[in-house]
Amino acid sequence: MTPPQDREPLPTYVQDLPPLPPEYWEAIRDGLASMPDAGLSESGLETIADHVRLLLAWNAAINLTAIRTPDAIAVEHVLDSLTALPILRRAGIDEFLDLGSGGGFPGLPLAVALPATRALLVESVGKKARFLATVIEAAGLRNRVAVAATRAETLAADPHHRGRWPAVTARAVCGFGELVELALPLLCVGGLLVAWKRSPAEDELAAAQGAIHQLRGRLIRLEPVVVPGLEDHVLAVVEKTGETLSQFPRDPALRRRRPL
Repeated sequence: MTPPQDREPLPTYVQDLPPLPPEYWEAIRDGLASMPDAGLSESGLETIADHVRLLLAWNAAINLTAIRTPDAIAVEHVLDSLTALPILRRAGIDEFLDLGSGGGFPGLPLAVALPATRALLVESVGKKARFLATVIEAAGLRNRVAVAATRAETLAADPHHRGRWPAVTARAVCGFGELVELALPLLCVGGLLVAWKRSPAEDELAAAQGAIHQLRGRLIRLEPVVVPGLEDHVLAVVEKTGETLSQFPRDPALRRRRPL
């Protein structure tokens, strides 16, 4: 019986990967035309493109995204991530923590575009965390972007992270009530949680008002998204107004049994 062949190692450098097709760049530039305040340099766009090239190369092996074509990734991942830029820039934020980074969205495009002086990508799945670390190294971002291969609850118990971050971003992580419980303990007072949601989001946000209040926050606005193809998306912004009680976040099983 012939032994199985070892799988080729996944790439760690972008130089050997094929360039992205014109359709990717057309989608990016069309989307950015609807975001006049994005202010992305060509070098920033190339760095984000390197992330996408690695994503495509790794995706068949570790299933980072169900979106497979470069032009769809441009809209549904890259441009969707960048819709938070105006919110973070208006607040003067250049440091943030991204919960459940997965394939690197929204954390990596935002870190490049802001540009961030410090960003932490939190991803508890080891193989996804390894991908993120590979992109950070390949893109030359390791001096300002790091990966934490752990859970939000662990970071919230760490005094180096609890109450220390001016912003937390989260895209397609969990329900809003649970997200608030995970994110607000990590924020400093006055810090912002920016969460990606689909319209209509009002019922979900209304159901989370009790959790927002208990975690010492307030929903300050829903920001519409104007990028073509993403009009059903909305960004929910919560401000932390006071110190979160030390009992939060609770154990995942308890959160499921007794939602706030």
